[in-house]
Order: sequence, then C-alpha cells, then structure tokens
Amino acid sequence: MARSKLLLSEAVRSLFANVSTTAAATMTVLIGMFLLGFLIGLSTWAFSLSNHYKHELVVKVYFNHGVADNGKEVTDVQSKLLANPLVKSVTPVSAEEGLKQMRKKNPELFKGSTLPYNPLGPALTVQPKRGEDTVKIADSLNPAPPGVHDVNYGKKTAHKLLTAAKVIDIFFVLAVIVLLVSSTLLIGNTIRLAIFSRRREIEVMKLVGATNWFIRGPFMLEGLITGLVGSLAAILLLVLGKEIALPRIMPHVIRASDIHAWPFGVTALIILGTGLLLGAAGSGLTIRRFLQV
Repeated sequence: MARSKLLLSEAVRSLFANVSTTAAATMTVLIGMFLLGFLIGLSTWAFSLSNHYKHELVVKVYFNHGVADNGKEVTDVQSKLLANPLVKSVTPVSAEEGLKQMRKKNPELFKGSTLPYNPLGPALTVQPKRGEDTVKIADSLNPAPPGVHDVNYGKKTAHKLLTAAKVIDIFFVLAVIVLLVSSTLLIGNTIRLAIFSRRREIEVMKLVGATNWFIRGPFMLEGLITGLVGSLAAILLLVLGKEIALPRIMPHVIRASDIHAWPFGVTALIILGTGLLLGAAGSGLTIRRFLQV
C-alpha cells in the first residue's frame, strides 16, 4: 500500500511539474480518441448500411406460363432450394400476384391497354443467408430444372453492391489500424519528451539500486492518467457532437430499422479502454531505452 501511494504521488508530482508535456500528451490522446470514436461510429454505421443492401439481394426463379402455382415443377425447385444451406427462406409468388407487382412497379406498361390473359407464370423469391451467396444459389439451378423459364439475381447490381461493401469493410478496418498505430507513436513521442527531461533522475535511481519496475511505475501511471483524462475529454466532445450535430445530419441520410451504429456506451468503453492502454503502453515502451544504465 505504501509503495502504491509513493508511485501515485510521484506520478502526480511529475504531471504538475511538467505541465506543457502533460498538456501535449493529453491533447494527443484526446485527438486520437476523438477520431477513433468518430471512426467507430461511422464505420459501424457503414457496415450496417452495407448489410442492409446485402439483405435486399435475392434470387428470382421464374417459371413458364402455364405452370400451376402449386405444381410439381414449383414444389420440386422449392424443396431443392430449402435443402440448400446457403438459403435463408423461399417465398412463392403466384402468377396473379406477380402481375400485380409488375403493374405497381411499371404502371406505364399497362396504360390504355387491357391484357387478354396473364402472361406470367409463378415465381419463387429466394432470400440468401448472406448477400455474397446469391451467385452460388443461382448457379445451383443451372441447368434450369423443368418448368423454369429464368433465374435472375441482378448480376450487375449485385456485383457492384458486393464490391462496394467489400471496399467499405477494408477501408474502415485499415483506417482503424492506421489510427491506432499513429496514436501510439504520437503518444509515445510526446511522453518521451517528459522522460528525456528526467533522464538524469532515472540514471541516479538506477545507480542507487532502484528496480526497473519501480522506475517504470510512476511513468506508466502518468500515461494512465493522461490516457484517462484525454479519453474522457474525447467522450465529452463526442457526446456534444451526438446531441448537437447528429440530429441535423440524420434526416438527410438513409433511414431504416436495421441501419444503425454501435450503441454510444459501447463506443465510449472502447475509447476509454484504448486511451488507458495507449497511455500506459506509450510510457512503458518509451522508458525502456532510458533504463539501460
């Protein structure tokens, strides 16, 4: 207990004795953690958006005109699809319902004309478990089973959407990694200034028999305190942005029940933990070179 109090008092003393470097380190943590929080919110929202569009990718199986809605051709293909582990669900669409959907989607085709009969056959709407599996599901019906007129999954649209989703995923993962690495280096370099100014003190402590961990302790506590203050300040700024800027932005973006970023509480915990870790690691790793006496 006495040693812990000593380490804490030394850390606090050093923080107030080197106000400029302490402020610089805290600001570095603040900026890094603010960007990390912003990036987490934006990236998780972008991942959710890409998943939303992936879920809209379906495979359409169209049957020939004259095939009964519950005919053997339809039930055979439906059973085959339901047995496919890549398929989430299969929804039958009757010929009459298909005509209603086409009339609603393309009303200009039905202006001024009355169809003598329904030219459409029944269809199946296949929902994959993952949007990436639409091609495999469509290929599983090649060659076309008896009674099937066409299998369509919007090849061009699906390819563009999946490519864009993959680019988004890779970009944000790389951005988070780069941000963490750069923040660690910046925090380490800032803390190194404070340690460098006290190198004589470290050498004296080593010469009188102080262990490496006894010397490293106050510096790591300094890093923890710096990381804590910087992270809390970053969380406060993000809360202000969430309450002030976000309500003005959200009405202009795509809205859906399944499109959302991670809860702010989770993001705040990540920021706080990362700030503490970076502060302690930056101090602990930086001081290693000064312990070689």
